[in-house]
Amino acid sequence: MKKFIFLLCLFSLQVFAQKGRPQSEDDFYELITIPVPEGISLEVGGIATMPDGRIGVSTRRGEIWIVENPYMIGQTTPHYTKFASGLHEVLGLAYKDGSFYCTQRGELTKLTDEDGDGKADNYECIAKFQLSGNYHEYTYGPVFDKDGNMLVTLNLAWVGFGEGKFAKWRGWLVKISPDGKLEPIAAGLRSPAGFNINEAGDIFYGENQGDWVGSGRVTHLAKGDFAGNPGGLKWAKEPNSPLTLSLNDIQDNGEPMFEAAKKTPAIKLPAVWFPHSLMGISTADMLEDNTKGGFGPFVGQYFVADQGHSKVMRMTLEKVNGQYQGACFPFREGWMSGLLRLRWGIDGSMFGGMTSRGWSSTGKSNFGLQRLVWTGKMPFEMKDIHATKDGFEIEFTKPVNKIAASQASSYESTSFIYKYQHQYGSPIINQNTCAIKSAKVSDDGLKVRLVLNGLRQYYIHEIKPTGITSEDGEYLLHNVGYYTLNNIPTESTSMSHNNHTMPNMNMPAMNNAEAKPKMKPKPTAKRMNEMPADWTDGPDQTLVLGTLPGLKFDTESFQINAGSKIKLVFNNNDDMTHNLVITAPNAADEVGMAAINMGIKGPELEYVPKNAKVLYHTGLLQPDSSESIYFVAPTKAGTYQYVCSYPGHHTVMQGRMIVK
Repeated sequence: MKKFIFLLCLFSLQVFAQKGRPQSEDDFYELITIPVPEGISLEVGGIATMPDGRIGVSTRRGEIWIVENPYMIGQTTPHYTKFASGLHEVLGLAYKDGSFYCTQRGELTKLTDEDGDGKADNYECIAKFQLSGNYHEYTYGPVFDKDGNMLVTLNLAWVGFGEGKFAKWRGWLVKISPDGKLEPIAAGLRSPAGFNINEAGDIFYGENQGDWVGSGRVTHLAKGDFAGNPGGLKWAKEPNSPLTLSLNDIQDNGEPMFEAAKKTPAIKLPAVWFPHSLMGISTADMLEDNTKGGFGPFVGQYFVADQGHSKVMRMTLEKVNGQYQGACFPFREGWMSGLLRLRWGIDGSMFGGMTSRGWSSTGKSNFGLQRLVWTGKMPFEMKDIHATKDGFEIEFTKPVNKIAASQASSYESTSFIYKYQHQYGSPIINQNTCAIKSAKVSDDGLKVRLVLNGLRQYYIHEIKPTGITSEDGEYLLHNVGYYTLNNIPTESTSMSHNNHTMPNMNMPAMNNAEAKPKMKPKPTAKRMNEMPADWTDGPDQTLVLGTLPGLKFDTESFQINAGSKIKLVFNNNDDMTHNLVITAPNAADEVGMAAINMGIKGPELEYVPKNAKVLYHTGLLQPDSSESIYFVAPTKAGTYQYVCSYPGHHTVMQGRMIVK
């Protein structure tokens, strides 16, 4: 025992003796900005890599540009040529056999330069899509399959709750043959901003939080699947529909999605959940790593963009009982705008195309084009997480220090899930701590087998190896992963991994009825929902604030007198979840970032951080709801701020409270 304690102390001294700054994402993956000439608003909707090294870039303004030397070889500035214009919000682009294929809102179009002057001469309509005129009817794609057919996803309209019945096949994944024949493939999509066909020929798509979508997620789609949003089910009655589901088949009681799937087996559960604000807030494009090591140690894994958080996340997949499931991890933040499109370059680097489009994002630029390049250095990361019959096996990119890694106290795990409901998004529900019983390290130090108490089928499991370092004393670059446990293997081989195909093991899972009831919040000085008893003459001033579409308050500023008694009514008449937080002067951004960093406790605390610069606040309001708060205005005159601190909203959803 004394020898063990001595070795542990020696190891600790080794760690603390490390010199220099902590390693950052930039040490391993460098972001290179590709300059855009003055006068070009490159609000990127699509990217297509061309065989000769050029890339095509489409924009939401309806243009397609060809960029020569985007790799800036020899430090030469890239050259931009306008290939096409006059299109309608091009949010997808592909290149095949000398022609570009793009998705406009209402059309799949083939564009060809027939005379070789670098500009499109022939705009050929391959297929048309119905439109109602709703702003939310975005169209994404095309992605080519191995037979030359094109896959396209069609967004639902949005009128308070998603509606696909206005325009045919909205909310669907469709396949279009080269001669323009449309075949519906899968329904239940809401806002499928990114999708991918992997090396095995399987289709995956990313979904954004919204109605019927508690959090971002990636789902495997096959013909006849229903991914959960019923807005487009009107078209399931069509004779060529691959499924016959109706709106009446969908329960709407706030239970988790897996409970609904037990009653309606046609519901396809996500392969991987991306917990809202813990990972990102608006999943976008995805890429499978087929670079054969040119992009680092994650070959065969997936990279998923997030528009709101301006970052790329990492995803791993495995099959258990013939179904996909897996984990997601942080990867690379710091992109310059809202990251919508990802494509591989011919050198194994990653192109990212960005646009803010009026949406909030952590990247402050209105648009941008960047490349992400692996520096050749190996990051110390959780490389993968695999399900076992009694826990998880964590695989690392470098050997771990075996003394720390063999201690159960070096790990933390929590499981949770979301509601399946027509309301926008969901809080985290049924949260439960999973006790770590044991940790066994492989001989090579690259894997750790964890045995857990409280493993729950269908739940998201947060796994945090907080006490782990590498053999050299290096800390993990990212120390959290989220595994979606749709199926639990009945057998597993320690320290090895294959696609599990064992029969499913039904485990008891806490349902919504077992969750602790949500208590009415206790009044505090920062959130008084009833008028104080000593206000015998009532408030000195009553203010009413509301919301507007596009992440806006309907009032940019209001004025009150110092020390006055205020009643503030906040009406959330938007189609998204919002709160209202009044802050000290110049503190809105600080409070907003603190809300993003609240972690798994964020939803429980309604994304109001415990921060001295938070003066007064409402709770988190669902669409079409209201809350009143009472407070005494600050005695010091000045310009204070109010902000929605829901993750991703604070950068644009702000106003000024002027105290006279």
